[in-house]
Amino acid sequence: MDQRIVELYDEYTHKPLDRRVFMERLVALTGSAAAAQLALTGLASNYALAQTIPETDPRIAADRTEIGGLKVYRAAPKGVTPEAARAVVIVIHENRGLNPHIEDVARRIAAEGYLAIAVDMLTPMGGTPRDEDAARDMFPKLDMAKATQSLAAIVDTFKKASPTKKVGVVGFCWGGGMVNNLATAAPALDAGVVYYGAPPKDGIANIKAPLMMHYAGMDKRINDMAPAYEEALKNAGVSFQAFTYEGVNHAFNNDTGKDRYNEPAAKLAWGRTLAFLKEKLG
Repeated sequence: MDQRIVELYDEYTHKPLDRRVFMERLVALTGSAAAAQLALTGLASNYALAQTIPETDPRIAADRTEIGGLKVYRAAPKGVTPEAARAVVIVIHENRGLNPHIEDVARRIAAEGYLAIAVDMLTPMGGTPRDEDAARDMFPKLDMAKATQSLAAIVDTFKKASPTKKVGVVGFCWGGGMVNNLATAAPALDAGVVYYGAPPKDGIANIKAPLMMHYAGMDKRINDMAPAYEEALKNAGVSFQAFTYEGVNHAFNNDTGKDRYNEPAAKLAWGRTLAFLKEKLG
């Protein structure tokens, strides 16, 4: 796909760009309304591809509950109570909300032996709607300070219930940025994995958790912010690892987006993520 189309879609999904303006510019790039719709099909999420691990998988058990005032999708190893899980991994979604893809990510983590808590950060606005465009339009209205504190409260909830239990977090896109924010607000956090997320605006000196960052080589919007953030982390004495996957786009890990998903990069990043979680959480 023409990289200009990918960059336009990234602008549409992150600015956000008005849909009418987006479609006009997309038609101009592709040459016709029909070609524009075809391109959009390749970029938008196809949740029919979301279940790499179905809810019926014998290794896991999943349910829906609330923790700290947030709706969550919870997945755990089969036969292991949430209290008995060896460690907790919070999963934070992209700016589409808690959808089938993120629920599948939670099941993947549960299959590795962790209690996975996939949060719905749109809970204060009624929860994630089915329409991902409607979900995306809700994110600019969120109170980011309150959102960060609600995540920090989840970390504290698990730490108070079992002080020795390790708590990590993995986030993607908007959720990757929230991992960075959470790390500044939750000194008890044990590990954070950031997939193409924006750095925090402040509080870097408060970060105690080791971090792993995954960047897409063609993701100029996020990559332009990375050097200053990494320098600030070094100055603050924060342990971190950063990996850039050349020739791939933002959201390369999301296997429900056909034209931005990159399987080799996604598998490499996920393998590194699991190794990092095992090292830091057990």
